Amino acid sequence: MPTIQTNGIKLAYDLQGNPKGEPILLIAGLGLQLISWPDAFCKGLTDQGFRLIRFDNRDSGLSSKMDHFGKPNLHLAFFKSLFSMPLFSGYTLYDMAKDATGLLDGLGIEKAHIVGASMGGMIAQIIAGRYPHRTSTLTSIMSTSGRPGLPGPTMAANNALFSRPENPHDIDCVIDHFVRMFKEIGSPVYPTPDDVLRKRVAESVRRNVSTSGTARQIMAVASSGDRGALLRTIKAPALVIHGTDDPLVPVACGRDTARLIPGAILHEIEGMGHDFPPALDGVLSGLIAAHCKGELEPEARRA
Repeated sequence: MPTIQTNGIKLAYDLQGNPKGEPILLIAGLGLQLISWPDAFCKGLTDQGFRLIRFDNRDSGLSSKMDHFGKPNLHLAFFKSLFSMPLFSGYTLYDMAKDATGLLDGLGIEKAHIVGASMGGMIAQIIAGRYPHRTSTLTSIMSTSGRPGLPGPTMAANNALFSRPENPHDIDCVIDHFVRMFKEIGSPVYPTPDDVLRKRVAESVRRNVSTSGTARQIMAVASSGDRGALLRTIKAPALVIHGTDDPLVPVACGRDTARLIPGAILHEIEGMGHDFPPALDGVLSGLIAAHCKGELEPEARRA
């Protein structure tokens, strides 16, 4: 796996598609790795002539782990957030956005289509707002503006996200745990087949798992605040994709994001949750490819 040194850390990445094609930077979500972007989804984009850059965020996969910041106390952080007390984290989403643009620098890419999912969507928003000269288009998937007052996850989704394996030293137990978690937050109308989901999870767990790294990413999200003012400054063509049945980041968060970005297209997908189900690989890659080519009809806002 190739790596690039940037922003004081090491980022693991891979490249797919036509080396001369327009680049698309894919930014993964909380605790996820570059392999979380499904193969069929990626093929749908490379078949359209694009060059894909996938990478592991800091504290995920094979990229640098920020262990010197320790493992944060998420329960204390949640208590502080209830009373608007300051949160301190080792890094923020703005640092992670700088990581991503540093990766583009290392690859000699001046400008790219920026696509992010969940936490990756937040990072993508920051890149589009802070680094407009690096952004051809923005696609924010199942993400949020971070504004106070937006609805949060369902109780079941929240419990699933913050649960822990019964035996974190038993790899099969860890795989079982993540399978249950992804089922809880997945798409009710488009469930991922059990064998496919288990294979995806097993590949991820065996490649790398860092619970302390995920906890630090949660703190980065929590400490990065409201992006409303930043979203209003985005000038790149923007597409916001959100599932109507997302239990982790409710669809109201996607609607708010699209409302704040000037000229953004909102595309809601009925029955989609907080995942990339195989049944929607073609839909999602098709929407993004059309958006990157400037071919997406603004009027077509629901799947």
